[in-house]
Amino acid sequence: MIVQKNKGYGSAIIEGFKNAKNVFGCIYNADRSFDPKYLEEMLDKINNNFEFIFSTRYKKPGGSDDDTFLTLMGNYFFSFLCKILFRLNISDVLFTYVMGRTNAFKSLKLISNDFTFCVELPIKAKFKSFKMFDFPSYERPRISGKKKVNEFKDFFLILISILRLFVFKK
Repeated sequence: MIVQKNKGYGSAIIEGFKNAKNVFGCIYNADRSFDPKYLEEMLDKINNNFEFIFSTRYKKPGGSDDDTFLTLMGNYFFSFLCKILFRLNISDVLFTYVMGRTNAFKSLKLISNDFTFCVELPIKAKFKSFKMFDFPSYERPRISGKKKVNEFKDFFLILISILRLFVFKK
């Protein structure tokens, strides 16, 4: 059994990958918003010499039943900012339906315990020049019906995280 040492979304994912022993890993949220029907296609893509497959709600036929106007605008803003600052070719940097090679995850030395993990992962993967694929998928409504993201607070935390990664590149 794996026990999460620190609180937070990012901490849970980091702890999982630290303990993973398989070749591939996938971030798959328990709220059922991620549709498992994409897993086989994601695995096919990763077997075509990609280290990471980043799902996106913003490429057709992707979409979301969960985005609010604020989260949609925030996602577009942060994805655009990461494209400019890091030449990151991911259209949805805040969506963590991600499949990757376990050794690639481990090599990133991720540290974000909260939702800033969402941007740390693709940015650090870009720093390492890992081959990534932007994969369209559809986000279903979550079974709990409630997001844990605080749009205003997390907006500033994510912005600070992006700027810190840009300035310090680590």
